[in-house]
Parts: sequence; C-alpha cells; structure tokens
Amino acid sequence: MKSEHFPLIADFEASIQRISPFVHRTPVLTSQTIDELLGAEVFFKCENFQKIGAFKLRGATNALRSMNPQDLVGGACTHSSGNHAQAVAYAARALGIPAHIVMPNNAPAVKKAAVAGYGAHIYYCEPTQAAREATAAQVMADTGAAFIHPYDDYRIITGQGTAAMELLQDQPDLDYLLAPIGGGGLIGGTALAAHYFSPTTQVIACEPDGADDAYRSFQDRQRYPSTSPKTLADGLLTSVGERNFEILLKYVSKVITCSEPKLVEAMRLIWERMKIVVEPSSAVPLACLLAGKQDVRGKRVGIIVSGGNVDLGSLPF
Repeated sequence: MKSEHFPLIADFEASIQRISPFVHRTPVLTSQTIDELLGAEVFFKCENFQKIGAFKLRGATNALRSMNPQDLVGGACTHSSGNHAQAVAYAARALGIPAHIVMPNNAPAVKKAAVAGYGAHIYYCEPTQAAREATAAQVMADTGAAFIHPYDDYRIITGQGTAAMELLQDQPDLDYLLAPIGGGGLIGGTALAAHYFSPTTQVIACEPDGADDAYRSFQDRQRYPSTSPKTLADGLLTSVGERNFEILLKYVSKVITCSEPKLVEAMRLIWERMKIVVEPSSAVPLACLLAGKQDVRGKRVGIIVSGGNVDLGSLPF
C-alpha cells in the first residue's frame, strides 16, 4: 500500500463536517496533580464523554453517512467486543437502518447491554477472530447488510481522527500526542490528523505489555498478530489492521508500553484526581508516561481518552 492512497487533508475536513451534527465536541480537561507528577502540561481529550461513551461513534458515523443509501438497505453489520459495536448500533439507529452486530460471548456485560439497548440484532460467537469473521459473513449473506470494519477502513480512520483535529484546534502547538492502540483506527486517524494539522507534533502509540503486538510489529517493521493477549484493557486486544499498520510505520514516532500494575495506578489516578470515569484502555497512555517510557518534562502533551465504558462490577481497585 502506498502513502498516496492514505486519506488526504480534504478527507479529514469532509469527515468533521459530516459527523459534527451527530457527535459531541468533547471537552479537554487538565489536572494540576498529573502535570506536577510528569513535569508537563497534559491535555486530556475526553472521548469518555462522547455519545455511547467512546470515540468509536466518530468513525461509525463517518462510515455510514459517507455510504450510498442503496448499499445500506440491508442495514449495517460488524463484529466487535464492545465500543465499535455500540457505535455502529447507535449510528445505524440514527439513520433508521438495522444493525447486525457479532459479539464474542465473553464481551463485557455492560457493552452487551448497551448494544442491545440501541436496538441492534446481536449474534454471539466464540471469542476468536476466525469465529467473528465467519459469523459476520453468514449474517451478511442472510441479511444483505453492509460490513463496517472496526478499524481497517479509511472512513473509520478519518472519523476517529476528528478527535485529534478538535484537540489540536483547542490546544495548538502540542509537542506530543498520545493515544492507545488496539486495531489502530484511533492511532491511525490521530497520526494522519497531526501530520496534516500540526506537523511538528510527535504522535506516540501506547499499549499494555500483555498485548504488545503493535510494539513488536513496529520494532520489526512487520505486522504480527495479537496472540493470547492478557490485559485489563479489553479494548486493546485486537491485532493491528493492515491499513492502520502502514500509517503507523509512516506517521507514528514510536510505540511504548506499560505494565498492568502501572495501568491500574493510572486508571485510579484519573478517577480520583480528575473525577471522571475511564475504562482501562483510556488509562494506558498516562500509564506509559508514569512508567517513564517517554520524557515529557517541560512539554505540552495531548492524550486521547478513548472511552468510559467500564464494567463497574469488575473494577481493578
């Protein structure tokens, strides 16, 4: 895949125009305590306050609203363990079309309930990538629904990148911009948005040690699958997508990781000091900084807080 095929600045400008009537422009919060701990100015783009509780609504809304209505007569189909499932269900309902969602049977209960609450048809499968894809293929054959990939889709990537666009408008001249990485939709959109709208900002991808396929892939310049990941950050269990990996190699400065104890520490710090509910995946960038994986002293740092859909019955503290 060649870089000229990547979304262009015009694609991002069109995406933010397309989705703005349907998503929240989320706030940017700060914490004096966290600034002092890191010796930096840190700006948190709070997508936990987004509709459906996560940035994923941006990509799903962009994808569905950029499609030909004729292609959506059978509805929209996807496979997802949580936030993307909710996003497609919500965006489909807003368009008045059916949503057919394939979910692994071990998905968090709070996310299953939310998808059902948005009126989607749910199809459960075994928690493997192969089972997800096979089930989704069968659902599409049965319903005629159009497939919306959770991350390996430029419409999704540009939609997710609108969060970074807004943050860079609100807080220009950031030295670093950090986001978690699972499949790579968010980091792909963030990296391209920074490249177009703030080229001096370095973008850093963050993931847990127990799901470090992006880190290993980035180091070796070849894409490794995520095998048996073990982390509290249930939103980051997915292998990096093909399109996403190409963007990662070209526009992301580095990939850094954190331990599970540091992840819990960061999540608790955000809850206690910032008084906001975040899911484990959202705390990974701060955890990486607390672990000293990137020196940010004296710098202006942006963090995309990816979501707040946490199962309150299984908090790690």
